[in-house]
Amino acid sequence: MTRHQRTPSQRPRWRTGRRIPTPSSAPVPRPPSALRRTLVPRVGPRGASQRLRRFVSGVAGASPARAALLAFALVILVFTALLSLPFASRDGRITAFHDALFVATSAVSVTGLTPVNTAEHWSFAGQLIILVAMQIGGLGILSMAALLTLAVSKRLGVRSKLITQEGMTTGQIGEVGSLLRVVVGTTFLFEAVLAVVLIPRFMVHTGSLTEGVWNGIFYSVSAFNNAGFTVHPDGLESLLHDPWIVWTLMAGVFAGALGFPVVMVLLKQRWRWTRWNLHTKLTVTTTVALVLGGALLIGVFEWFNPATLGQFGVADRIQFSLFGSVMSRSGGFNVYDINDQYAETLLLTDALMFVGGGSASTAGGIKVTTLAVMFLAIVAEARGDREVKAHGRTITSESLRVAISVLALGATLILVSTMALVAITDETLQRPLFEVLSAFGTCGLTTGLTAELPPVGKYVLTALMFAGRVGTITFASALALRQRRNLFRYPEERPIIG
Repeated sequence: MTRHQRTPSQRPRWRTGRRIPTPSSAPVPRPPSALRRTLVPRVGPRGASQRLRRFVSGVAGASPARAALLAFALVILVFTALLSLPFASRDGRITAFHDALFVATSAVSVTGLTPVNTAEHWSFAGQLIILVAMQIGGLGILSMAALLTLAVSKRLGVRSKLITQEGMTTGQIGEVGSLLRVVVGTTFLFEAVLAVVLIPRFMVHTGSLTEGVWNGIFYSVSAFNNAGFTVHPDGLESLLHDPWIVWTLMAGVFAGALGFPVVMVLLKQRWRWTRWNLHTKLTVTTTVALVLGGALLIGVFEWFNPATLGQFGVADRIQFSLFGSVMSRSGGFNVYDINDQYAETLLLTDALMFVGGGSASTAGGIKVTTLAVMFLAIVAEARGDREVKAHGRTITSESLRVAISVLALGATLILVSTMALVAITDETLQRPLFEVLSAFGTCGLTTGLTAELPPVGKYVLTALMFAGRVGTITFASALALRQRRNLFRYPEERPIIG
């Protein structure tokens, strides 16, 4: 068939830039989906929910770390609103916004600092809100981001797994889903065991079944999540003569501070040292060294102090030295007034709070692996080694740069916040520095300055608790994933260092 013998329907539809008119019976092409949304916007609850779903999905898919910050801030605002309501306070009055925001941030960031007495100010409903906030915050920031991504898109993309992997140090990208299951399962398993152990003892102390159950559940969640909140007006001072409760709380805080990646390795490999990965070895060895070293120094400093360890027998002095070392790293429970300690003990506590616990754990601070990597780098430099090595492995230069950045960022936050508190309170350096380190390390120990601060000072600590919980992890993840390719290289030159 030649070109002139074609029927009209078979002839080309485009000639010399002009389009042949389409018969009225032909279907009219629909505009693209993006144009349809622009021309005909959906209205009503269903359209709003779909737009919100697309927005959350876009944020979570583009950057789970950004989604974590958004989710963390929204969760804090929700609990702030709940704690501000009259039913949350014991006297039925509205709690001031700065106090409600402070406690909500402290609970979600599992810090434990509070400007009001938890047992005296909050009603049962208010304490229950704090309990739920501690539980949500204890799951971890990048865990919340990954779970948010899973809830929205029903799957984790490669970028989401990479960011979650870097924040949790799982070792392999395929382990991210397993780690999320370990996070949730381990949290509730440990808390259930702690509650079963604590409830009978609290029933004996209170003489009530319901109060004993409530105290056991609250302290189990507070201990494993390293929160440090108490529901007794005097803290743990009325319970310090019960070794059952003291050692159970220590065990819960120690387990929570190890980190979920370490727990996952221990569940798989048990105590077979040779099969542990480098992160697990560094975390366990550094944690044990800090706990034992801290207990030894606390015992030496406070052994004859009549206001602290000096009031107990030899066995109790050893017990509370170990208790103070464990709680200083992020636990937040204390059995005597912090202000009664000597200045050298306060300085030691400052150092332990700054280090904190393990990565991807319920503890805060710069993390024990950061300290371990920096120490190994110093040793390698002193020996003249070109590479940093540990346990038969070479630590990458990227990990060293991230450790230096996290350490510098943490020190900068502490410096700025301490100067702000000193200017606000007109105090000497000791108490403001202690409160700042407690907030940054999400520890919860206090010299009493938090309750004395004006609203502007509470806002400073609130921002520091937020940054201490999410800042270093998010910053480290961003550094680990951002790689810029340079097309040229400058000549090398050595500046004078030291």
